[in-house]
Amino acid sequence: MAQVLYITAHPHDEAQSYSMAVGKAFIDTYKQVNPNDDVIHLDLYSENIPEIDVDVFSGWGKLRSGQSFDDLSADEKAKVGRLNELSEQFIAADKYVFVTPLWNFSFPPVMKAYFDSVAVAGKTFKYTEKGPIGLLTDKKALHIQARGGFYSTGPAAELEMGHRYINVMMSFFGVPSFEGLFVEGHNAMPDKAQEIKEKAIARAKDLAHTF
Repeated sequence: MAQVLYITAHPHDEAQSYSMAVGKAFIDTYKQVNPNDDVIHLDLYSENIPEIDVDVFSGWGKLRSGQSFDDLSADEKAKVGRLNELSEQFIAADKYVFVTPLWNFSFPPVMKAYFDSVAVAGKTFKYTEKGPIGLLTDKKALHIQARGGFYSTGPAAELEMGHRYINVMMSFFGVPSFEGLFVEGHNAMPDKAQEIKEKAIARAKDLAHTF
């Protein structure tokens, strides 16, 4: 049995969001194909995802200096403890499915905060004399992303930084298998938006059988 983290970063549901609609088609099909797998949905807009702030740095500093978790302030405990929960959950999973829109050439800020919570030295990567190496070498990941325009080819491809960022992070963590499933052009061609959506949903269902 595999554990799958279905990580969504969109304030809307599948009725309003193209990325969420395709993501739901994928994960529903995946559950049907893999009924024994444990699928955990992390809706980042409803989860507590602490940003790395002064309390986090202060709490980490106390722990590194030898103080115990009980020595931390209430705010430090809440934030540092939650960040540890998120990183441990991420490490325990076997597969990751990220669902995001393309906003201003990237993704919603909460997704960056989530990656900050799981990019932990000694857990997802480690430092060596030859530089950092990833520790999640037995995982696989998928990114489902909706793009209103066209960013797969041409000059616009250089502007897309959301999928490229996740690709870099997966490589940094040592994840050997990473795929992208893109829904694009629905804003550029509104008369074909439904067709674009339906084709992406079909691709998602197909991919769910082999992921």
